[in-house]
Amino acid sequence: MSNGQFFVLAIIAMSTLGWMFTSWVRAKHGYPVENEWGGTVRKNVDEDMTDDYPRTARTIELLTTENEKLTGQIARLEERIAVLERIATDPAERITREIDSLR
Repeated sequence: MSNGQFFVLAIIAMSTLGWMFTSWVRAKHGYPVENEWGGTVRKNVDEDMTDDYPRTARTIELLTTENEKLTGQIARLEERIAVLERIATDPAERITREIDSLR
């Protein structure tokens, strides 16, 4: 076997081993693995979906609740910022009059 043929076989072997290693790591960590035609293969898709559904539904519920809470908090902070902007931009005599009227 000549050096050129050995070199070609070495490149083919390295790329095949690299593909096998990448696929093994992806499968080990739960990522979908690509097949020869570019499609993805998952292990027990139906079982994964039914097993994770209660946990996924609970996560969505918790995130929705947190989102509503944060939206309310943002609205209150925007109101406070508007008051602070008004205080900072209004003339000093007007602010003094308003404070005196509150006393």
